[in-house]
Amino acid sequence: MSPFANWTFFGLLLLYAVLPILALAIPQARWSRVAAMLGVVVIVPFVLTVIIGLIYPVPDVGIATQFMHHLQASWSFSIFLLAIAVFGNSSAKCCFIVTLPILGFVFAYHDNTVLRLAGTYLPSIGGDALTRPWVSTTTATGFSPISLFLPPELIASALILRQSTEFSPLYLFLLCVAWQMWVPFAFLRWKSGRTFIPVLLLTLAPLMLNRLMPFMWHDSVFGFIGISYVTFRALDVIFSIRDGVVKSLAPGQLFAFLFFFPTVSSGPIDRYRRFGQDWVKTRTRAEFLDDLDFAVQRIMRGFLYKFIIAAQIDTHLRVPLLKVAGFKGYAGYMYVYLFYLFFDFAGYSAFAVGVSRLMGIKSPENFSLPFLARNIRDFWTRWHISLSFWFRDHIHMRFQLAAAKGKWFKGKYTASYLGLFLTFGLMGVWHGFTFYYIAYGMYHAVLLCGYDVFIRWNKTAKVWGDGPWWRALNIGITFHVIALGMLLFSGRLAPAPPPPPYEAVLEEVDTHFVSGYVWQKDMSVDFLTVDIYVDHVWAARGRCTIPRPDLRERGYGDGNIGFRADLPGYLRNGRSHIIEVRIVEGNRLVGKPKMIAFPNEPCTRVPQPPTPPRAEPRKPAKVKP
Repeated sequence: MSPFANWTFFGLLLLYAVLPILALAIPQARWSRVAAMLGVVVIVPFVLTVIIGLIYPVPDVGIATQFMHHLQASWSFSIFLLAIAVFGNSSAKCCFIVTLPILGFVFAYHDNTVLRLAGTYLPSIGGDALTRPWVSTTTATGFSPISLFLPPELIASALILRQSTEFSPLYLFLLCVAWQMWVPFAFLRWKSGRTFIPVLLLTLAPLMLNRLMPFMWHDSVFGFIGISYVTFRALDVIFSIRDGVVKSLAPGQLFAFLFFFPTVSSGPIDRYRRFGQDWVKTRTRAEFLDDLDFAVQRIMRGFLYKFIIAAQIDTHLRVPLLKVAGFKGYAGYMYVYLFYLFFDFAGYSAFAVGVSRLMGIKSPENFSLPFLARNIRDFWTRWHISLSFWFRDHIHMRFQLAAAKGKWFKGKYTASYLGLFLTFGLMGVWHGFTFYYIAYGMYHAVLLCGYDVFIRWNKTAKVWGDGPWWRALNIGITFHVIALGMLLFSGRLAPAPPPPPYEAVLEEVDTHFVSGYVWQKDMSVDFLTVDIYVDHVWAARGRCTIPRPDLRERGYGDGNIGFRADLPGYLRNGRSHIIEVRIVEGNRLVGKPKMIAFPNEPCTRVPQPPTPPRAEPRKPAKVKP
């Protein structure tokens, strides 16, 4: 076994298991001393590992790249903590200015290290996606600790690695910086009632291009991770200028507010006036230690939620339930997806809030025991709080005030109900132009309107009580109503599009087997066959005859198109191998080749790979007269 495998195991054990347990076991008052020891425990082994990796040759590319990917987040975060410890007594402005280049150059350095260690193997195994996660736009559900520091990495990697136009998100990010900085200053200079609507449209332009370009030009992407949250912050500045609460703008503070890297990718959504108070405040030593206690606890909670609970739910419950058809599959997926989404997103929010507090910025909370909400109105004060409050203040309340001032409606509650449909309709559109996102917004608007009608009716009818059992019943009903909404949000209830004439999907690649399915509408044989190649050498064969009820429901014939092939034992030799699946009929590739690190099991080795079998005799397909 290489030293990389041992150190990687130690690092992951320390990072993803020991620290969350310590966070739950140690009282908050001791975190000031524990954090210092924790920094040493985290930094020393990883620095030694870097030295080992640079001195000794890397015997296994897969282990090295996986190790460096996790090291990139861990060691860089440790350096970030050191910078905060040195400059913690200063203002948030000083912390931001100091840590921005440190994080950026550390990340770019590790990108270069991965490239040098892996050599020329990275392009063939998807190395760009491994070492440069900003290339693809992802959501909170695809969060990595690296995404907390994307903007500094973008800029510094361009300076150190001298990247060219192939990394277009860097230039889109810089363009968005210039655009969203210029629009508020222009509106502050030429503020009037006539310029407000054009300024809103200009602020929304980058986000609209991000949402509409995939529909107008196929496979085209405009934007970067966090563009929607940057737009929300920019709109908050515009609304504040229009209301007169912001009369001047400082370029440095505006840039930090719009692109504050701990919260830029997925929130929480802060407010400019509140952010400005923390931005210029200088902390005392006691305040810094209190913030350190708070931050370490939140970061450990984020590790627990995101990398332990959510990861286990996703691997062992959510993904397998995707293959279960019928009511059982939908009902199970409804509950599992709700808990997965909460722990995944709440884990990210805990990271963002904790890192922000380290820098002296008290970012708002995003979750507050949402599953204990007694009604749908209470739920939206506990779930994604910063987003729901942003829509309440800037959309719903402004619509109600405008309707009351202009006397648009005669009904007493008409403006409020229409405002709810407008607010949640826009919230659905913000998630995406897919119809089930919009249906999700309308679903919650109906729930809120219906709850308001019921509450007013119950004041006179007095059918629904307020005792302990009634409150427990309220929580249970609200939970199931929310779970149904999240099932709608997941897109699982959306009608499947008609299957294409041909589709080959590689679903799972493990150290023991490979599975997936191959669909071909018009076949000249009864079934298709796939061959598995390991390091470009034939290793196994499987038939596409496994029943898949989920595929049958989606229109893929009788659904008997799944395959599963066991991998030979000689592969489990403690090294990494490239797995490739090809269809025998036509030699077409199934999915993309994947590199898998296999465990070391000497008892299962065989002297040499097996010889590929001859092509199986084929019977002509049965044609109905």
